[in-house]
Amino acid sequence: MSWLTQTLRAYPEIAIFLSLGIGYWVGGKTFKGFSLGAVTATLLAAIAIGQLGITISPNVKAVFFLMFLFAVGYGVGPQFVRGIAKDGLPQALFSVIQCVLCLAAPYAAAKMAGYDIGSAAGLFAGSQTISASMGLATDAINRLGLPPDETKALLDAMPTAYAVTYIYGTIGSAVILAMLGPKLLNIDLVAACKDYEKQLGGGTAELDGAGSGWHQFSLRAYRVADHGRAVGLTVGQAEAMLPGGARLFIERIRRNGAIQEAKLDDVLQPGDVVAVVGRREQLVDLLGGAATEVDDAELLAVPVEGVDIYLTNKRIEGRTLAELAQTPGARGVFIRKIKRGATETPIPVLPSTKLYRGDTVTIVGRTQDTTAVANAVGVIDRPSDAADMAFVGLAITLGALIGAVVIRFGAIPITLSTAGGALIAGIVFGWLRAIHPTFGRIPSPTIWFMNSVGLNVFIAVVGISAGPGFVAGLQKLGVSLFLWGIFASSVPLIIGMYIAKYVFKFHPAILLGICAGARTTTAALGMICDAAKSQVPGLGYTVTYAVGNTLLTIWGMVIVMLLT
Repeated sequence: MSWLTQTLRAYPEIAIFLSLGIGYWVGGKTFKGFSLGAVTATLLAAIAIGQLGITISPNVKAVFFLMFLFAVGYGVGPQFVRGIAKDGLPQALFSVIQCVLCLAAPYAAAKMAGYDIGSAAGLFAGSQTISASMGLATDAINRLGLPPDETKALLDAMPTAYAVTYIYGTIGSAVILAMLGPKLLNIDLVAACKDYEKQLGGGTAELDGAGSGWHQFSLRAYRVADHGRAVGLTVGQAEAMLPGGARLFIERIRRNGAIQEAKLDDVLQPGDVVAVVGRREQLVDLLGGAATEVDDAELLAVPVEGVDIYLTNKRIEGRTLAELAQTPGARGVFIRKIKRGATETPIPVLPSTKLYRGDTVTIVGRTQDTTAVANAVGVIDRPSDAADMAFVGLAITLGALIGAVVIRFGAIPITLSTAGGALIAGIVFGWLRAIHPTFGRIPSPTIWFMNSVGLNVFIAVVGISAGPGFVAGLQKLGVSLFLWGIFASSVPLIIGMYIAKYVFKFHPAILLGICAGARTTTAALGMICDAAKSQVPGLGYTVTYAVGNTLLTIWGMVIVMLLT
């Protein structure tokens, strides 16, 4: 044990990786549905390792924290800008109000309890489950100009308060929103989601139906009867004559033994065998009784692929799937999945669902059709291991340089800090990437690494450095801090839910998702969707998450300024 202690002191980088290893392993375990999560587990592991008296350069956490904040901004950029500038404005405004409440409650708790600045910053970060705010709070505390020993005491108090309040912040917020919220607001969540789906066109014959039904399609071969209704019609006319807005497409034609790709102006003749693609039930209901099905394996060997398309074209911004389905370019393709935002929130596939730049849409169809759609609305997001690191490095540099500028109002220094500058740079360049995808590609695995590992290295260094003072701080604040954490977590959420219902009058189906996004609690969104038996609450999550994640992170600096 003595050898291990001396080795960790001599090589502190080993202590960081040990903290990460334990943190990710423990954080990945669940007990009756509850998990500490990687961040909290890493912090606790680092605090335990920190009892050995290990010294780590603060520059290490600064580097990884800048990387983390840039990745956060890059991920939420498109939704943040859209929420501020476009039709997400009511949700963005609510998120601002919710974030103000999330700042006010911990501030009030800290003042009433008489906590120091470090404990108050940790109380805010833990009760609102916004680990990133500790980085900006650290910068702000370092800029106070206090003696080194006082600064260290404040910085050591922060992770103690965070660790004590985080567990309820995670569990409590999920329980309040998913279980208590519907009862307080008198909402039948399942019925509300069904109603909202109907408003979006779910359950109708329009397009291809609702939800998962969109990808339940088949390719079948039918013979054109000698006196059938389709004889003499073009392919386009035959497809348009189907009732109820059904989307069936003729992909291939076998004529006189030869197979040809179907074109819209091809005229159907008696005896033609056509390969038709569409939803299974529509093929059966519309064609099954009126047409003769043919077993033609060669004709049905149509090359089909599923691709992810990253939407960038401003012409699709805010348009519904029903509108887009009527455009010529949509012929022959079917939507399987829509993902939105940094958390890749699943969006219900319904006729009135709107698409926005920055969304990722999974479509299925013939290779030539999917390629044509991709060229028209965005770029194919094919798996790639390469990241534009020149872009990442220069963008973080630019943001950090702007953040380093200090403007003084009298004796008060005002600055974004390098961390705040990196966050803003991420938002701006993430938005630009959504508009002009010719530069700045960062694959999803790289974003995950920058987000998760960047934050957890920062947390590990914080925990190791604060380790020696953690036990004393916990003994001093203990139970009272936990109770104040319950207050700081619960009060803003409960007030926010009533504001969302009675002031903003959000639809009950998305109201709780909006509240979860404003508090950036993904765990709560999962519980809400489970309770609703629908992905509809996710429609309210993305804009408020983008705004909330940005403001709550910045509040780490603000709460220090308020208590100074």
